[in-house]
Amino acid sequence: MRHMMPLRYIDAVARAGSIRQAAETLAITSTALNRRILAMEQELGVDIFERFPRGVRLSAAGEILIHHIRSQIGDLERVKSQIADLSGERRGHIAIACSQALLPFFLPEQISLYRTDHQAVTFDVLVRDRAAAEQALIDLTADLALVFEPVRMSEFQILLTIRQPVHVILHPDHPLAENETIRLRDCLKFPIALPTAPYGIRHLMELAVRRTSLTLEPVIESDSFDFLRHYARSENIVSFQLPIGLPTDDSEEGIVHRPLDVRDVPAGFLYFGQLRNRTLPVAAARFAQQMQDTFVRRFDCE
Repeated sequence: MRHMMPLRYIDAVARAGSIRQAAETLAITSTALNRRILAMEQELGVDIFERFPRGVRLSAAGEILIHHIRSQIGDLERVKSQIADLSGERRGHIAIACSQALLPFFLPEQISLYRTDHQAVTFDVLVRDRAAAEQALIDLTADLALVFEPVRMSEFQILLTIRQPVHVILHPDHPLAENETIRLRDCLKFPIALPTAPYGIRHLMELAVRRTSLTLEPVIESDSFDFLRHYARSENIVSFQLPIGLPTDDSEEGIVHRPLDVRDVPAGFLYFGQLRNRTLPVAAARFAQQMQDTFVRRFDCE
């Protein structure tokens, strides 16, 4: 809608951190976009952005304004979804902030399933760590968040909690691959690969070894779960992953996975939720319900 365009311009600049980059996204010239921003600032009587040689960032007034803008855009999307539902054609846009473990298998499957029936719905998938995912809900850049062991929960309305025991990733020829479950002390007899410190799996592992005389001395650390999962194909190394980041069958050749004994490392939890007290657009609410139904079928949920 035309009356929303100035607001969308400001939102685009805030996201890009650059008038030039935002202009490319909006398919207008940077000069024209800058004029529109200056006109808005003149109308408000304050600077919306602080300008620097390499970009812009929101001023204190801009931070207040952007929250209002994103609320307005979200409300409009919800209304458009409701109107589209009257004609039986669901439209809308869904933004999800999630841990990277969901990227290889679970989210592609779920988004594809949803878009089979609702091809007019578009998606943003944003990789965010635990704190950043909640912030994405607060600043309305995400409708839904799915994160492992979040740090704080003050603005996070939990829709579902999904139990996730840590799994050990191995080459099929690894000596531990014949075990149905694996003890942590046995894993640590071999070279191990771990996620870097900010990730929930690493946190669980470190808590576990503090109660023992064992030590974690990874030979490889990475912030890419894809890399850690695939590296087991190249070397007899032990890595770790959540079940949701693994294929539901044995289709991925070259690796096997076994649960880590929960006596050594208790299961962690994925938290699926939204911003507290926010009414989601129709498309996001129905996608959230689809996800919850899948979680309940496949995992131990609360």
